[in-house]
Amino acid sequence: MPMEFIRDLPAWDNLTAEWNTLLARSTAEYPFLRCEFLRAWWDHLGGGEWPSGELQIAVWRENGAVLGIAPLFFSRRDGDPRLLLIGSAEISDYLDVMAGPDRLPEFCANLLDALAALPAQEFGALDLFNLQAASPTIPILEQETARRGWALERVPLQVCPVIDLAPSWEEYLSLLDKKSRHEIRRKLRRAEGAEDKLELKIQGASGMEDFFRLMACDEHKAAFLTPVMRAQFLAIAGAAEQAGMLELAFLEIGGKKAAAYMNFAFRNRIWVYNSGMDPQYSASSPGWVLLAMLIRRAIESGYRAFDFMRGDEPYKFQWGGKGEPILRLTVRRP
Repeated sequence: MPMEFIRDLPAWDNLTAEWNTLLARSTAEYPFLRCEFLRAWWDHLGGGEWPSGELQIAVWRENGAVLGIAPLFFSRRDGDPRLLLIGSAEISDYLDVMAGPDRLPEFCANLLDALAALPAQEFGALDLFNLQAASPTIPILEQETARRGWALERVPLQVCPVIDLAPSWEEYLSLLDKKSRHEIRRKLRRAEGAEDKLELKIQGASGMEDFFRLMACDEHKAAFLTPVMRAQFLAIAGAAEQAGMLELAFLEIGGKKAAAYMNFAFRNRIWVYNSGMDPQYSASSPGWVLLAMLIRRAIESGYRAFDFMRGDEPYKFQWGGKGEPILRLTVRRP
């Protein structure tokens, strides 16, 4: 079956329903692969991460039905004509191609055949960032590239600590080491016993300006929040809200917003995207208190995992996260 390449926005927009239907049965079911998310990413090219790009979305059909999608774009940022996954690389923690488990090998083989037919100026490398190390796409591409005599490079990137949630809050706490369990309980008791009232509030995308204010309390995040990155985050929040997966959570202390998390509630997992905290409330440990509230809320809502995503900060492991690696896979034809 021939591979179709989509290179314009109207054709991409017309694919939205079929895209998300395919994602629901795909081996790679991430919020970052929702059509709404990637469309928002494309409008700002990752908050300015890429100065330019050209759509090259590979779509594989059978009898009119979409069976596989490789959401690619073309860029020469590093001087080499590369095809990359839309969403690469800094603000989309997990990426992949999309196909059902039974059709993924055939889709990957057809994808490489289609790429082989492209002129050299359009395809020097297939550069896939942020693949989970356990992705079935990886061994399939390893096999297919070896069969063709193509080069394949595999580079570890970061780990994503993930908590496997227990059926209840108390069972979850019992799985932590004694020191972490004691610290969480102590900080919760201290915050709950304080004079100022604690309140968890979940808001929609309209709360993003408050979220930016809390993010910017950290000097590194303040530098990260350039005007184009703010516009990117606003677009992502709007897309996530449209898809019904935005969880913008604030901890209020005495009626004032002290900490915030921007998460995605998608399928059976909470995906922790970013956070912010006002240091004037640090004595109340608002970041830890809010995190405890959100983990408990996730457990009570029936979620099975709490994904901190990229970064090996120690607190993620204190809360019971177990590192799941992601990597970069680069494919080159001779």
